[in-house]
Amino acid sequence: MSTNPAPAAAFDAAPLAAPAATPPGIGLLKANIYCMGSMVIWAAALPAADFLIGHVPPVALTAMRMALAGLCLLPVWWLTEGTGALRGAHWLRGIGVGALFAAAGLTLVIAQTHTDAVTVAVISALLPIMGMGIEIALDGRRVTRALVIGIVLSLAGGILAYAAKLDQFGLGVGAATALVSNLFYASGSRLAVTAFPAMTPLGRSALSLTGAGIAATLAFGLQWATVGTGTWGTFGQTQVFALLMFSIGGMALCQVLWLASIDRLGVGVAALHMNATSFYVMFFAWVLGASWNWTQTLGAAIVGIGVLIAQGVIALPGRRA
Repeated sequence: MSTNPAPAAAFDAAPLAAPAATPPGIGLLKANIYCMGSMVIWAAALPAADFLIGHVPPVALTAMRMALAGLCLLPVWWLTEGTGALRGAHWLRGIGVGALFAAAGLTLVIAQTHTDAVTVAVISALLPIMGMGIEIALDGRRVTRALVIGIVLSLAGGILAYAAKLDQFGLGVGAATALVSNLFYASGSRLAVTAFPAMTPLGRSALSLTGAGIAATLAFGLQWATVGTGTWGTFGQTQVFALLMFSIGGMALCQVLWLASIDRLGVGVAALHMNATSFYVMFFAWVLGASWNWTQTLGAAIVGIGVLIAQGVIALPGRRA
């Protein structure tokens, strides 16, 4: 965790075992900008998944996505930080942390296969609660009034963004798998920071995503050797372009910004930003000619207020949060 002092009472978590060699952290404003940027990039790349699910089996898609993301970041990491950074990295631990990201990616694809985007998105709105729960249990984060109100507002705003489509929401295998995917992702995100405290966000991302690629490729090889690769659909130029968007934009670049923000904010607070993703998706659709959705705009505004309250930027009346 960053050694910078927390700016408000909402950041009463215990330090995440950062040694003296920990690189200097980023400021609160920059951390939030990084997190928003991560969500915007992820939202822009999200439609690419629609061109891949059904054409590529889930395990194969996860292996291809994670491997491409890792291969994209490795040379950048090497050119930026040198050979010594790669040699000194704990690669076995990186594969272990990466396996959580691979599991999160696989279960998300399975969830989208068995359900619809609305169900997956509403379940994903619970990610801040999972992140906070992990930090409270493992890192000693204190539950504050500001934190609780921020989470409630973020959850409400995230669900409001899908108010017009909530009749499509359904429970079952798809929803349960989406819940498991969020748990894997929250756990992997925390470990990517705490397991490599002296590494930069770029190094953590490159190491963990390369580990995810290795873990997912091994899983695909095992599937191939035992039950076959599954049913493939058409895989042409459209799918290749979609895979590059889904891997490099929606995973590699997104992950660097995401882990940089977590280093300052923690998983729980950073995950509050995720509930504004539907607004970003709507915004890109509007740029391409779709109509503006004021309900999603209101939902995003509520999420934004929740984020600011959770971080103590907006002070609550009465006793100190």
